[in-house]
Amino acid sequence: MLQLYAVPQFLEGVIFQQDGAPPHYGNIVRGFLDTTFPQGWIGRGAVMAWPPRSPDITPLDFYLWGYVNQHVYSELSNDINHLKQRITDVIHFVTPDILTRVWEELDYRLDVCRATYGTHIEVR
Repeated sequence: MLQLYAVPQFLEGVIFQQDGAPPHYGNIVRGFLDTTFPQGWIGRGAVMAWPPRSPDITPLDFYLWGYVNQHVYSELSNDINHLKQRITDVIHFVTPDILTRVWEELDYRLDVCRATYGTHIEVR
């Protein structure tokens, strides 16, 4: 999926953030990321490590999945193709303005993390 769908849509110079799921840590996956994003991916086993179990500072976790879930499941889908299309449509409606607000929220969360020396906090 990453190789066939996502990567061709990335802009030049993008930095890819990998989650910590065990299937995403395999040698084949990390080799692909090293080749595709030399010195430009964040995650377990990367040059740029990402703290494990840190959903408070992962935009996909603190924003995107909730946004997609809220909009996709606002109506019932009885057909898998309809469900896939709804997911794609919702993601396409994420505007640059929304991404700016997510970036600002991430910046805030990182400031809190730095100010508390990485201790456990609850961000709302």
